[in-house]
Amino acid sequence: MRLKSVWFAGRAAACVALLIGPVGCQKREGAGGSGEVELAFITNSPSDFWTIARAGVAVAEKEFGVKVHFQVPGKGSAAEQKQIIEAMIAKGVKGMAISPLDSESQVTIIDEAAAHMPVVTQDSDAPKSKRVAYVGTNNVEAGRKVGKLIKDVLPKGGKIAVFVGKMDVANARERYAGIMEELKGAKIEVVTGAPYTDENSYPKAQENVRVALDKFPDVGCLVGLWSYNGPMMVKVVKEKGSKVPIVCFDEEGPTLQGIREGLILATVVQQPYQFGYDSIRVLAKLAKGEPIEIPKDGLMYVPTKVIRKANVDEFEKKLNALKARGR
Repeated sequence: MRLKSVWFAGRAAACVALLIGPVGCQKREGAGGSGEVELAFITNSPSDFWTIARAGVAVAEKEFGVKVHFQVPGKGSAAEQKQIIEAMIAKGVKGMAISPLDSESQVTIIDEAAAHMPVVTQDSDAPKSKRVAYVGTNNVEAGRKVGKLIKDVLPKGGKIAVFVGKMDVANARERYAGIMEELKGAKIEVVTGAPYTDENSYPKAQENVRVALDKFPDVGCLVGLWSYNGPMMVKVVKEKGSKVPIVCFDEEGPTLQGIREGLILATVVQQPYQFGYDSIRVLAKLAKGEPIEIPKDGLMYVPTKVIRKANVDEFEKKLNALKARGR
């Protein structure tokens, strides 16, 4: 290991060891030695979900006096994320927040980044890596909430079709695990025995819904695990004139409208604004050697909420106010 990597790793470890009390690390200069602290925030896809997180990043950027490079992999692939991480290391940023697309295969590149700077995972975790914290949802618990909603739709049991981008992403696996835990003993069957995956392709996501509805005319509920699955399901249900109810995650515009129109029973929303804000807050304070509190297990969970027709308007009003803060 290069001397520079050892030095950065040692500094990061010293910071982590003192997270519950004052952090004793010295203030470090930003990229290029200009004195400005530069950080990176890396999403897992170009989904609209990240526009809300970006608002939180923008507010934290101003509040904590840092510059953030907000990076979006256009095709939502682990290979793209690797290239971005390498570019940010080369740039000399002093902290990185990432939503890893593959919590297992990306450990090596995340650890490489962690040798140079504090790394926070957000939205999806990589617990085997050397990240200092995870900022995001307790996805198993969020899955249980979706499971309860599915039982509301199918109180006597039935068939469901589940849709997601990729199952090798930690948040997808954990949400699905939470759903299946909640559905245990409920006589509810997942058609095909596993979720349909689309590899972050919107056309494929729509086609998966069409295939499920055509192949399983008795399906009783459509379930989406990622933010864009809700809008894709709504589009296909409208196209086919289907009455199959939907349960999903997150708060994209078409999802909230689908709730108003009665196509979606409910959605379990995260707080991506908080993902952005808290990730940058933690990284900024670590980079500057300022006191910061992080749980010993590194898990900084952000609560979820269930949005139904009764509270969708109030929720969207608050959401728009948060977005406006980031402009």
